[in-house]
Amino acid sequence: MSKPPPLSHIQEDGKSRMVDVGDKSVTRREAEAEALVRYPQQAFEAVLAGKVAKGGVVEPARLAGLMAAKRTAELIPMCHQIALDGVSVEITPDPAGNPVLQVRCCAWTSARTGVEMEAMVGATVAALTLYDMTKALDKGILLENVRLLRKSGGKSGAWQAQ
Repeated sequence: MSKPPPLSHIQEDGKSRMVDVGDKSVTRREAEAEALVRYPQQAFEAVLAGKVAKGGVVEPARLAGLMAAKRTAELIPMCHQIALDGVSVEITPDPAGNPVLQVRCCAWTSARTGVEMEAMVGATVAALTLYDMTKALDKGILLENVRLLRKSGGKSGAWQAQ
């Protein structure tokens, strides 16, 4: 069995560190992440019908995701501050018909480090905003499966979730 690669944010003495990316090449980097918001059926129907006391829920959640992606370095201690070229957040009902809203956040830049965390933070905060705006319908709403769907660029190249 091969030894796993060392964690780039951990020094040999166990202390955390910020990775030095100064010698890395600037390349185009993209990432897409997802978070699922699972509703009890009756609450989901109210969301789809627009019957939520706080009004429309998708646009505020989308904006929250955009804003959060831009502030990732303030939230995750070892993240580099990145000048994002763009971010998009899409919120759609599950195509399989489950009582789920899919939140997808894409982030892209030309930089020395990737944008996976920006995409994941954007998707997560949008999902949390959906919860906040709809929790009066039912406290049993679940946030599920926050994950990276794909990334490209950098030394490790392209990756896609299975």
